[in-house]
Amino acid sequence: MKKLRRLIWYLAGRMLLLAVVLGLFTVTFYYAMNAANISIILKDGMAKRAQVIMMGEKAEELNKFFQGSYLQRDENLLLALDQKSPYIYYTIRGIDHRLEMTWMWCWPWENTARAEFVETIPRIDGRVNGKNAEAAKALYGEGYESPPRWQGAMYSASLVKENNQWHIKSITLKRLVGEQQGL
Repeated sequence: MKKLRRLIWYLAGRMLLLAVVLGLFTVTFYYAMNAANISIILKDGMAKRAQVIMMGEKAEELNKFFQGSYLQRDENLLLALDQKSPYIYYTIRGIDHRLEMTWMWCWPWENTARAEFVETIPRIDGRVNGKNAEAAKALYGEGYESPPRWQGAMYSASLVKENNQWHIKSITLKRLVGEQQGL
């Protein structure tokens, strides 16, 4: 009887250890999966937002990345859609968009996440439109030939999972990065 009890406790202990290890693997897997998805949504969403603001691309594609309620509050995006962006005088051919995640947290069983990231655009390939040269010169002075630089910043974002897809719910400016350079 004593040996049977030891055998049962030995097996129960090993089963419990195996269950804990499998649970940790499962939580780690789902955390990594969510972290990768959130990183891609932030990177692609913020790049598309910058392209809409600077290059005049279609704003409808932003619905893949952002909730509609956030898009209705985004001041820079609204300025661009109203043709009041500082980039309206320029033809932008390309941008070097960079996003660095600094922190992210999401429990695998939750549908919300928080992230912090730094967005910069160190290089903008574009020139002033010939017909808008005078307006750009009056607004920006000597360096009017090149588009104004994008202001890099650190942001805090809230994301929500809707229909098994992450969307950016809100973005809050934490601090500016580098010198004041435009938007």
